[in-house]
Amino acid sequence: MSDVMIEAQGLSKNYGSFAALKDVNFEVRRGEVVGFLGPNGAGKTTTMKILTCFIAPTSGSAKVAGCDVFDDPMGVRKAIGYLPESTPLYTEMLVLEYLEFVAKMRGYKGVDARKRIKKAVEQTSLGDVIAKEIRALSKGYKQRVGLAQALVHEPDVLILDEPMSGLDPNQAAEIRGLITEIGEQRTVILSTHDLGEIQQTCDRVLIINRGKLVADDTPEELRDRVGGSKFRVTVQGGRSDSSKIRDIFGKIDGVHSIRERASESDSGELLFVVSPSKSEDLREEIFRAAVKNDLVLLGLRRDADGLQNVFRELTTGEGGSLPAKKSAKKSTPVKEEE
Repeated sequence: MSDVMIEAQGLSKNYGSFAALKDVNFEVRRGEVVGFLGPNGAGKTTTMKILTCFIAPTSGSAKVAGCDVFDDPMGVRKAIGYLPESTPLYTEMLVLEYLEFVAKMRGYKGVDARKRIKKAVEQTSLGDVIAKEIRALSKGYKQRVGLAQALVHEPDVLILDEPMSGLDPNQAAEIRGLITEIGEQRTVILSTHDLGEIQQTCDRVLIINRGKLVADDTPEELRDRVGGSKFRVTVQGGRSDSSKIRDIFGKIDGVHSIRERASESDSGELLFVVSPSKSEDLREEIFRAAVKNDLVLLGLRRDADGLQNVFRELTTGEGGSLPAKKSAKKSTPVKEEE
């Protein structure tokens, strides 16, 4: 049995003379959580609408769980759970009534329906609000209800369009945690504008720009291949130590530049940003240099904006592209137009 759960080959979509998608190719394998990233108008929602059989491609093919979107659209619909950006809920219903309705529309009745609803409620932690009207729920709980309806039929694939849209940081963290848990058992593809969400949730990222797929890799590999890695180094010391410390780190093989971001003698800490000349991990070399020179290393981490640098490089101007490189893990739409 193939572990390829989503497959797009030569996927193109035209709206008159406008090409929303241009020869897009990618795969998502069983058990992967893949982020679909791109600026507005890139083609993310168009791709998702094709995968969920809402619209047909102009050319190319797409399969979900082995079912072709042209030849077997009902098979595709059975295999996926779909959460659009604007969660479609009947807000006058109680949560339980709505999930019973969804189960009935999926063809489940009696004990089978109750078991599936119970499992979806447990997965999305809806037990405390099961008897409440949906319109009385917070945005975060409404998203949970949307996720529950997508899980009732226990699909192999979840397709989520901006699942954290409009949520406050606490709500987003809760939904992100749910997606991570769900992704341990299912294939998940989610579109988002949130780079932090990608880094915290996804095994792999697809970046689309102007209808073309410009990158396919893990967040870490993408950052390194574009040269987006920088290292934030915090060392104990005062202003008089700054020049000496810069010289020590500047002599490390592979360092392109080093700049001081903070230098406050009162705090006793100095913060430097070290940029490598190539896409390489210099953390071990930085640590060894600190130990060799009796420096007290208080912090050492990759700069958090690495993926943001990648995104900007690939989606600004004409947009660059990177050769597709599949993740080693487990073997990786417009609102007309998003």
